[in-house]
Formats: sequence, C-alpha cells, structure tokens
Amino acid sequence: MADEPNGPPGGDTQLAVRPKAKSKRPPLYKVLLINDDFTPMEFVVMVLERFFSMNHAQAFEIMLTVHKKGLAVVGVFSYEIAETKVNQVMEMARQYQHPLQCTMERE
Repeated sequence: MADEPNGPPGGDTQLAVRPKAKSKRPPLYKVLLINDDFTPMEFVVMVLERFFSMNHAQAFEIMLTVHKKGLAVVGVFSYEIAETKVNQVMEMARQYQHPLQCTMERE
C-alpha cells in the first residue's frame, strides 16, 4: 500500500482523541417566600398558584409553612427562572401594595 501524501509513512493513521470534558450542570437556586404580618394569606395562596403552578391544597400548605416558620422554599430553579419568579412575585406584591418578600439563594 502506498503512503498517502498527507498521512504518516506506512499508511497507519491514528486519530488524536481528546477526552470529553464533562459539562457541569448549572447551579440551582431556591426561591423563598418570607412571612410578614400584613400580607393576606389569600394573596400568598394566589401567588403560589399563579407563579409556582401549585394546586390550591399545595399552595395553602406552603402558605401555612411560611406563616408558622417565617419562610419556606417554594421552588428550585435555574438562575434565570428563579430570578424571573422572584421578580414576578415582587411586582405583583407591589401592585397590590403588600409587603410580601420573595428572595432566591443558591442551593
């Protein structure tokens, strides 16, 4: 077999294979609701149903957790989604003039 013009002598070609870098999963962020003494419980339930796709029973349970413990994790998301949810909750609270606070922190 003749040598190929661009290959190594002898016709043996080997591919240089780089090991695949394992892609890291992006970090996740917890979205938290924080209790206050002024926001109506019904409003918190509505927020949970609307922005966190909870049914009424789930939303009611989380609302009670927020009320009793002072805060609760209402979801875990990628950074962009968590940030959007926090902004949606805060905007709605502003519109209804409630002091409800929603934050996010890295998991």
